[in-house]
Amino acid sequence: MTTAIPVSPTVSLSIADAAEASGLSAYTLRYYEKIGLIAPIDRRSGARRYSDADMRWLDFLVRLRATGMSMRDMQRYAQLLRKGNTAGSLTERQALLEEHAARLEAGLRAQRETLQYIRKKIGLYEEQRREPRRA
Repeated sequence: MTTAIPVSPTVSLSIADAAEASGLSAYTLRYYEKIGLIAPIDRRSGARRYSDADMRWLDFLVRLRATGMSMRDMQRYAQLLRKGNTAGSLTERQALLEEHAARLEAGLRAQRETLQYIRKKIGLYEEQRREPRRA
């Protein structure tokens, strides 16, 4: 996320301010609403007004997307959230997040292994540069 605009339950943000605070474009915010990732946003005088709760939800969506969660899984999570805290909804939301966390952890392990390999290669270059050239 970019630098967040301070929000509170009593403050509402225009779509431009919500876009700036979330790091998403106004187009993306409208698209997320259209596909059901965001519940319909309150409107005043025809203009969308984003609440603190809307901004917290957007923050969560941005984090999920930034970590590679598919739009389909994000939509499923949003659908389950709207069903409320039923046992089935809670169980499935938890499972979605656990699966995502497991994928993230596997990716982090792979990146750490690759970083170790690269650092080893850098060490070899440093070693070669320190050794006198042989004719």
